Amino acid sequence: MADEKTQLMTGANHKANPPGDKVNGEAREGALGDKVNGEAREGALGDKVNGEAREGALGDKVNGEAGTKSCKVLITGAAGFIGMHLAKRLLQRGDMVVGLDNMNDYYDVSLKEARLAQLSGYDRFSFVKMDLADRAGMEKLFVESSFDAVVNLAAQAGVRYSLKNPHAYIDSNIVGFTNILEGCRHTGVKHLVYASSSSVYGANESMPFSVHDNVDHPISLYAATKKANELMAHTYSHLYGLPTTGLRFFTVYGPWGRPDMALFLFTKAILESKPIDVFNHGDMKRDFTYVDDIVEGVVRVLDQQATGNPQWDGAHPDPCSSRAPWRVYNIGNSVPVGLMAYIEALEEALGMTAEKNFLPLQAGDVPATWADVDELAKDVGYRPSMSVQEGVKRFVQWYRDYYGLVE
Repeated sequence: MADEKTQLMTGANHKANPPGDKVNGEAREGALGDKVNGEAREGALGDKVNGEAREGALGDKVNGEAGTKSCKVLITGAAGFIGMHLAKRLLQRGDMVVGLDNMNDYYDVSLKEARLAQLSGYDRFSFVKMDLADRAGMEKLFVESSFDAVVNLAAQAGVRYSLKNPHAYIDSNIVGFTNILEGCRHTGVKHLVYASSSSVYGANESMPFSVHDNVDHPISLYAATKKANELMAHTYSHLYGLPTTGLRFFTVYGPWGRPDMALFLFTKAILESKPIDVFNHGDMKRDFTYVDDIVEGVVRVLDQQATGNPQWDGAHPDPCSSRAPWRVYNIGNSVPVGLMAYIEALEEALGMTAEKNFLPLQAGDVPATWADVDELAKDVGYRPSMSVQEGVKRFVQWYRDYYGLVE
């Protein structure tokens, strides 16, 4: 229901059957109008909201003295992989978090419920089951909640699934993102941080991928929708002064991960003595990034409100900044790892050898990714650092614990 607001209480020690490989669900998520309760509201940062000026980055004063009020943050996709970890981190530091998720069946819903159970014990957490495509419901949520900041992680994910169900990507990643932008615009949100993707680099072959590179050649609809999100955000930053920051995530992995991702699929198959599909005959590299590193980067970016770049030159436009309060960063480990080395790290953690089924490169896939994180390091002082060997080991331990498997 659009206005359903519940604190999901599921067993923290939930055990489930390992999920299948089949993709069943279809995510749909949203659009927002220009008026809220019949009244147009400007909502640019620094403007007045309900007659009261609200200013500053999240680390600055909020309705009074610095440090006297924690932030109220909306996290969309809160039942998702990154969303759950981020919510826990913000709750642990004292922020108030409203988690939103439509709980679709793109993959095993019981895993999403188990993630929410990790958050349900926090008094400052509440959960709203809602689809981003619910325009009226999103308008109501923004007006009634007065969020200080929004982190939009909800999206229809997956390059390969976009070949099968393209409309789900438009509903979720384009229409839904419009609702987020409109909600932020009309209610004076001080910073919108949203998930983009390394997939936007598409046909680019210059390595490492830099935010200063042109990204106008996507090779999947998923990538195109993420590039569109960056453009839409810039428009709202330019027109309404809404500070927005896009984060291009590079192959995130770790405990509580998505069952459609390679590490989850490989682990399940190896433990069941089934072969794993190894695409491009194993000749692939990925900038695998551990989820805790991703969360640290998101938090640091969230706390530093996007600002305009006074050196930005329209005659020689820099793709990652603007005169408007708009920024884009890569978040990756900046150490590309060969797919076969990744599999070897998993085999070592499991104490088992995988049977490998070598296949050609899939449509929409790229053979390599590699993040240049210099801009992230310069602006927020952070570089991811978790090694694949340690990160994979932590995932395997979580997987065994979650599914009750004896080593």
